Amino acid sequence: MSLSTITQLVQLKVEYKVNPLGIDRDKPRFSWRMNSGEAEQYQTAYQLLVASDPVCLTAGAADIWNSGRVDSGQSAAVIYAGPALLASTRYYWKVIVWDKHNIPVHSGEGSYFETGLRSIDGITGWEGARWIAMEGKAPNSPGAPMLRKSVRLNGNVASARLYISALGTYKVHINGRVLGAADEHGNTVYELLPPGWSNYDTTVHYMTYDVTNYLVDQEYAVLGAVLGNGWYNSRISKGSRYYDEKGNGLALLAKLLITLEDGTTQVIVTDTGPGWKATDAGPYRETDIYDGEIYDATLEMNGWDQTQFNDSHWSKVKEHGFARNFPQAKVVSYKGDPARILDALDQHPQTVTVYKGTLHEGSGRNGRGEIGLVEQRRLPRADLLPVTLRPEEHVIFDLGQNMVGVPEITMKGRAGTRLSIRFGEILNDDSEGADGPKGSVYYANLRKAKQTAFYTLKGEPDRETYRPAMTFFGFRYVEITVVGGDSGLEIVELTGKVASSFMNQTGHIETSDADINKLFNNVIWGHRGNYLWIPTDCPQRDERLGWTGDTQLFANTALYNGDCQLFLENYMDILVDSRRTYGPDHASFTSTAPGFKLSNFYSRFRTGKGPVGQSGWADVGIILPWTVWQMTGDTTMMEEHYASMTAYMDWMYAQTGEQYKGPGSIGDWLGFQGTGNQLMSDVYYAYDAILMGEMAKVLHKNEDAAKFEALYLNIKEAFLKRYMSCDENGRVTVKSSIIEDPDDEFEDGIAVYRSVKEDDTQTALLWCLKLGLYAGDDQKQQLIRLLEDNIRNTPEFKAAHPDSTRVHYPENTLSIGFLGVNIIAPVLTDMGLAELAYSLLLQDQMPSWLYSVKNGATTIWERWNSYSAEQGFGNVGMNSFNHYAYGAVAEWMYKYMAGISPDPTNPGFKHILFKPVPDPERRITYVKGSYESLYGSILCGWELEENSFTCRISVPANTSATLYMPARSESELHSEEGLKPVVFGGGQAVYQVKSGHYTFVSKL
Repeated sequence: MSLSTITQLVQLKVEYKVNPLGIDRDKPRFSWRMNSGEAEQYQTAYQLLVASDPVCLTAGAADIWNSGRVDSGQSAAVIYAGPALLASTRYYWKVIVWDKHNIPVHSGEGSYFETGLRSIDGITGWEGARWIAMEGKAPNSPGAPMLRKSVRLNGNVASARLYISALGTYKVHINGRVLGAADEHGNTVYELLPPGWSNYDTTVHYMTYDVTNYLVDQEYAVLGAVLGNGWYNSRISKGSRYYDEKGNGLALLAKLLITLEDGTTQVIVTDTGPGWKATDAGPYRETDIYDGEIYDATLEMNGWDQTQFNDSHWSKVKEHGFARNFPQAKVVSYKGDPARILDALDQHPQTVTVYKGTLHEGSGRNGRGEIGLVEQRRLPRADLLPVTLRPEEHVIFDLGQNMVGVPEITMKGRAGTRLSIRFGEILNDDSEGADGPKGSVYYANLRKAKQTAFYTLKGEPDRETYRPAMTFFGFRYVEITVVGGDSGLEIVELTGKVASSFMNQTGHIETSDADINKLFNNVIWGHRGNYLWIPTDCPQRDERLGWTGDTQLFANTALYNGDCQLFLENYMDILVDSRRTYGPDHASFTSTAPGFKLSNFYSRFRTGKGPVGQSGWADVGIILPWTVWQMTGDTTMMEEHYASMTAYMDWMYAQTGEQYKGPGSIGDWLGFQGTGNQLMSDVYYAYDAILMGEMAKVLHKNEDAAKFEALYLNIKEAFLKRYMSCDENGRVTVKSSIIEDPDDEFEDGIAVYRSVKEDDTQTALLWCLKLGLYAGDDQKQQLIRLLEDNIRNTPEFKAAHPDSTRVHYPENTLSIGFLGVNIIAPVLTDMGLAELAYSLLLQDQMPSWLYSVKNGATTIWERWNSYSAEQGFGNVGMNSFNHYAYGAVAEWMYKYMAGISPDPTNPGFKHILFKPVPDPERRITYVKGSYESLYGSILCGWELEENSFTCRISVPANTSATLYMPARSESELHSEEGLKPVVFGGGQAVYQVKSGHYTFVSKL
């Protein structure tokens, strides 16, 4: 076998997608992977060819672009440099790579990308399409609009593309079939709530679908759509520029471009001419993001999406006023990851409980009694279903996993029987915080969100199936009750259909500890549930907002967990829109995005007094581009949004000038130990300056880089004067108890969270150490000891700090909140306290990560104490059981425990740093970590056996790596491949390796 035949080019992508549609970027990015069976293989050069026809994909015939041979190892984010691309056009491409032997390797056939409409004004390329709505329908009147048009085709169809958007959400039907999309493997998948959520007054997304197989061998094209309120006409949008307090009318915008076999085209667009008809008399009676949907199957209109249907009694359509009201709004191709139903993650009942009424009322700690059990079937087995439900009975299905999506329920019953289907995350116990009898579903934390579906059966003689399509739910438990009709029903099957924009998991962690494995699994499920079109805080209560603090602190974990770059790029666009519309002085990034709700979550906005800043949240506009660059090596996000980033930095400076203070913050949210809000704002100001300096350098903005480096030094100097106190013996105290602005309502706290401010808090000490906010090594060592003492929380520490909140909690526990959670384990490890980082990870007493695991969690909780068997439920005003922020500890699990991290000087895993940190106490004896980078699979696994440490790594082709191998002496090192360390010292050996698989053994 020749060398060239064992090296292949795979994962050919444009804009990080395989064979994508709707690409509207002027200069798309190409990427590919080199897979090779030969060790130390790498790319020395590449040549990209783009053509209008696959037969032209040769160096001499490529009629669109031939890059020529480029001597470079780059294989990710290679930017197109050919002529302007045409709209609605398929382009074919291939890449030729020269390997280390200068042997060319050709990619396979079949790679292409298609452009979208290549416009943003909602007019150009749409060929007369208009936003249309049902004539005579008042906003918020009952019934979801259904629109349809039937058109005779002019010939046999060769291909067809649908470009479509909605003010609201849509469910599309074509010729009697529900529209699905094709995944990268060609399988049909179904989206939930397209086209997602944006700041509609500035940006509306359209989607592109290949609908060829819906029209081939058809005489007519029947295009139908059901419109749901989605985010556009929901109280989630209250106060937004696009929101009307009287209700927003829903609208559809579409262009169906059909290419016939004779080469001619036929176009169907949404307009007010003949053919388009609408009604609101269909089965979707109400739809809402928070409240759910009401579906009456007796009102289904069979054949409404087929040509023979009689729509003469339907209403006409009218042009919606959106384009007139918001003439500057852009209509752009959606570039992120849509929310899809992920069939492979279907959840099935683990327990079915039927109950009727309440027993023993007045008993138990809360006097609420317990459910009157009729029947309970435990554990999945063949006879778990069906279950018969009679009037006045309730059935609770426990899916065993807190998830986000919708149920799919198959049932049998009489026509007109009406069901209530409610969704919750946890069951009531007999604690004071419970909202029902023991064993019932807990709903109080939903606040004002009804999160309920109502379904009226049509009475099919065999069975009928219902799956909500115009809302989503966060749930583990499904409770069904007959609320209408005098008969029961039989539930034949129930499945939890998971929906998420996090579709491709790229990171995995496995350890010798089952609880840590469960924690990691909970992190994945929390991430999965809260990446739905945008990164939300929670999926169940009347919030579900794109909180920016959660986003920035979890972004690194997210990019390890999954292929989330495009998702975060789309969100960055939304952040910039929100900054310009809702941000203070139209310069600061916001607390949430998109929309107005809680976008300005700071004291002065709420009370007219106090600071205006949102540090820790607004800094997402700096941290997110930096994090994406580090994890992918792609500078696109920071290039495109550099002006917005510098505008935010300038705005912060304008607030305090040469005081070099941050603009204000709500502080270390939900931390058990209170840290002054101004201190938190100052450390984020310093962090932003550091990151901006690094990004300015890589963008060759050297003057800016020097400016930001100087800014950091000024902030540091002011910080040390303000917060670093030394007594006559040189003993350091970080004055994190300082309340800078007594008018800041968040210093005292609000109803859902209050804390007592203290000096030397965990979060304050962590940030000082992370950012170098200390004067000299002596201060640094003192800060390390203060941090260690605080965390260890020994009886001696408690005796010396009787007024600290730490006296109420066990040793080796957390007191951090949101703004400390992603840095505590990394900082401890970097400061030589890996044993303490592991002790925190393995702690299962509250507050800790494993406390929720110990109490049955299947996702990450919002609070350290969201629930406890001893104290019951946390503050009902804000208590989610699916909140991904605290899952940011997984970043440390990847980088330190598994030891896989990018090289900051060569980002994107082109050069990999392996720095595995074993547990010094040997409580964890093995770890297996993997990450699918843009270059290929990276693996690092280690195991401890007595005093022997074995580490196995895999380095993908076209990359290199540095391994920092723990070892007590150089003489006790062994490499199965015969490699020698380039450096030994400080208890570790340093190896430089190229692609391949390696095993190393040392003594510890």
